[in-house]
Amino acid sequence: MKTTVSEKMFYGFNYAILTIAALSCLLPLLHIIALSLSDSHSIMSGFVSLWPMNPTVESYTLMLEGTRVVEGFKNSVTITIVGSFLSMSFTIMAAYPLSRVYCYARSQLTFFIVFTMLFNGGIIPMFLVLKALGLINSYGAIWLPGLISTFNMLVMRTFFQNIPDELDDAARIDGCGEWRLLLSIYLPLSKPVLATLTLFYAVGFWNAFMNVLIFINDTKLQNLTVIVQQMVQNQSLLQEMISLQPEDIASVTPEGIKAAGIMVMIVPMLIVYPFLQKYFVKGVLIGSVKG
Repeated sequence: MKTTVSEKMFYGFNYAILTIAALSCLLPLLHIIALSLSDSHSIMSGFVSLWPMNPTVESYTLMLEGTRVVEGFKNSVTITIVGSFLSMSFTIMAAYPLSRVYCYARSQLTFFIVFTMLFNGGIIPMFLVLKALGLINSYGAIWLPGLISTFNMLVMRTFFQNIPDELDDAARIDGCGEWRLLLSIYLPLSKPVLATLTLFYAVGFWNAFMNVLIFINDTKLQNLTVIVQQMVQNQSLLQEMISLQPEDIASVTPEGIKAAGIMVMIVPMLIVYPFLQKYFVKGVLIGSVKG
């Protein structure tokens, strides 16, 4: 069918808006990359824009050797891997029974779960509960409050509901119980939504900031997000770096070190996302609409 002039104008307008939106995200990232890879003279002269000037990795070397970034990176990996595993496990265990028509009081249970999306106790009651449980200054204070995302659970439940009942009946005829049915039938068919929700949880735990800042007082347990924020916000870590390695500080600038820290924080998610991208849209769409 021939495209009309108005449709061409509409598509052109959409492409222009999307291009501007994409550039608004891409250009700052390119600038940060250029800063992290440029030498101190180029950065201080203001010549660095979207391309590194006199490329060097001194900022990365000094940052990794003179700050707590490596320690924070390890903590972030621990928080993300363990937290994503726990959240996905409990999300599946909550979504599967609520997707079964024979689950007792599933409508009432779903209502109470959805209720938490609208109302919650707030940060002070949460702090008091975690303190009473002895979880302050431990990663349990990060994992427990976000153990199940209501939105993710509803997406998973809807995906389970979309699986044909005939598979359920056939498996039960062959003697499958609930656990075998979940592990052997439902989960292998749920790879798109599993990959999508795992990415959601992983990004959330990797970028955890406020919970770590409030509940984790031990600097040895702080994650990469908090450490990079401290580098960007104040000069404490940079002063520590200068005192440890004064002979190398002339070759880099604080801006270059901050940019290197930001890149270390965002690169892992940029690496993981392409492997899950093919499941991303499919998992969200299939798990969001019943029918």
